[in-house]
Amino acid sequence: MLIKNSRCGLVSRAMIMYQLVLTTTIIIMLVMGSATADQGGGCCPVNSSSNSTTASHAIGNASAGQQQLGGQDNNDDGAAQASALFVFGDSLVDNGNNNFLNSIAKSNYYPYGVDSNAGPTGRFSNGNTFVDYLGAWLGLPAPPAFADPSTTGPRILGGVNYASAAAGILDETGQHYGQRYSLSQQVINFETTVGELRAVLGGQASLSKHLSRSIALLVFGSNDYINNYLMPAMYPSSFDYSPSQFANLLLTHYARQLTALYSVGLRKFVVAAVGPLGCIPNQLSTGQAPPGRCVDFVNQILGAFNQGLQSLVDRMNNGSHPGSMFVYGNTYSAMGSILNNPERYGFRVVDRGCCGIGRNQGQITCMPWTPPCPNRNEYVFWDAFHPTQAVDAILAHRAYAGPPSDCHPINVQQLALITFS
Repeated sequence: MLIKNSRCGLVSRAMIMYQLVLTTTIIIMLVMGSATADQGGGCCPVNSSSNSTTASHAIGNASAGQQQLGGQDNNDDGAAQASALFVFGDSLVDNGNNNFLNSIAKSNYYPYGVDSNAGPTGRFSNGNTFVDYLGAWLGLPAPPAFADPSTTGPRILGGVNYASAAAGILDETGQHYGQRYSLSQQVINFETTVGELRAVLGGQASLSKHLSRSIALLVFGSNDYINNYLMPAMYPSSFDYSPSQFANLLLTHYARQLTALYSVGLRKFVVAAVGPLGCIPNQLSTGQAPPGRCVDFVNQILGAFNQGLQSLVDRMNNGSHPGSMFVYGNTYSAMGSILNNPERYGFRVVDRGCCGIGRNQGQITCMPWTPPCPNRNEYVFWDAFHPTQAVDAILAHRAYAGPPSDCHPINVQQLALITFS
């Protein structure tokens, strides 16, 4: 599949309306999951440099026992490179928060988790997610879900996951799916955790040191398009704002919440771009793209957001937030590299989900107890919206050790080495 060199991606209107009607009806009864995605151009790939050795290594990690993420393949000495990992985002990184919410955006049923010893956990994947792999590279266990009542006391020392399926930068995004933690609510939830950490660590001095050596990962934006801007029948945003105006609205809200997290004590941030949503099975299922290509307008509409997000990172690093570092993760480019060169990474299927219903297995996402494809490591997409764990393994390694084209201005490994007094 070919993806144009556009700097963003999104999901289209027809696709989303179809998903809404069918999914809401069937899923209310059977429980379902929603989604987010990346940025791109043609049917599959986007411009980006890649390393076939790194790709094979990452896929190997994914295919061989995901329960052993802390092994030598991920971290040479196994030592933690950060105090904690705090995760904010949507279904791409949700590890079970929506299990505890009154939402139809859930994945706590088979075939989700088919390749995980833990089974269905609420991750929108066949196994591990980006967070699991990135945490392993950092020598940290996957942080527990904030909404889990057991996430308290010593369990929060290594970090907490606040991500919520259907969540967006804007509070109203994804409201048709029911309860979810929006970005602003996730920041409030983090502030609750900070209060608990202060008590666990024994005071403000220890807390400040702990937070300054922690890493915050933020994955937002996809739902603000696929579950807001591109749903004109339910949300007025596309009538009120041009694509560039809407991007500016999102970035203004995003900047405000990043500043709030900084003010509470976090100092190391990784902010992910939106990937090529025009290439996900749910978008391809609309039939709006020629064979072998992605839905171009969906990918193009996000250019303003992704470019603006990188500019925002540069501004945050210009001295206005002393003693901190913000990193831009170029999800669009990394995912585009995989889509444009699937064979290099060991993939054969790039235009349909491993599980799902309808055209491209993308019109409705994985239904409960529906058998998935047997050759999951050969698929780029797990369901209508989300990548397989094999892809997440690659993306995590590129974020951790990739060149400036993958992470700007430094990668996560370099970020972890910085010490702020």
